[in-house]
Amino acid sequence: MLILFSRILFITFIGLIIVGCNTVTIVDEHKSTNNIKLADTDSIVLLGRRHLSQHETELDYISCIGKQLSAGEGRLNVIPEQQFIDSMYPYFDPSTAPMNVKNLDKLIQHPNILKKLTDYKINYFIWIEGNTKTIDKSGAISCVGGPAGCFGFATWKDEAIYEAKIWNLKNTSVSGKIHTQTQGTSFLPAVILPIPLLASVKSHACDGMATQLKEFLN
Repeated sequence: MLILFSRILFITFIGLIIVGCNTVTIVDEHKSTNNIKLADTDSIVLLGRRHLSQHETELDYISCIGKQLSAGEGRLNVIPEQQFIDSMYPYFDPSTAPMNVKNLDKLIQHPNILKKLTDYKINYFIWIEGNTKTIDKSGAISCVGGPAGCFGFATWKDEAIYEAKIWNLKNTSVSGKIHTQTQGTSFLPAVILPIPLLASVKSHACDGMATQLKEFLN
């Protein structure tokens, strides 16, 4: 019985390698204006929304987008998130950051804030809200000591939903929004050793968002 079960898991494992992890990304864009102009010396800043502790936008997701925007063809000058927040303390901390462009308009009336933004040559803020979470699990893995190892099969589905809002600092308006939704299924077959086949949901969501932002801003 154990041999038969092992063969079934092995065949399933080979099938999963052939098929691969199923990941699908959908990107939607809404542009409020076509008048997007960035000079070569202009910079942008990416900021993650973290005003709700249970729905914080991950630091590594913001960093991933920043690296992609600042590399390759059409690369942009991106100010690292933490560097910007530290230099603007406490105005862009999670508890005090402006939640809408109206609040931003009030904030930039402060001479020191306006001077720092001018020094950075920032004309556009990009606020990103969302996160990645597991939405479904099934199966189980059982492990015992000795040479028997682990046996079983588990699978789970992750979903990454993010929305970027591009704020125009010149006229304190929302220039556009980009929404990405990625779903992927990961597999964990175990025949003596667990071998994870992971769907890189967050990575795919980063790729889709960064590509669309670069097109939007260029």
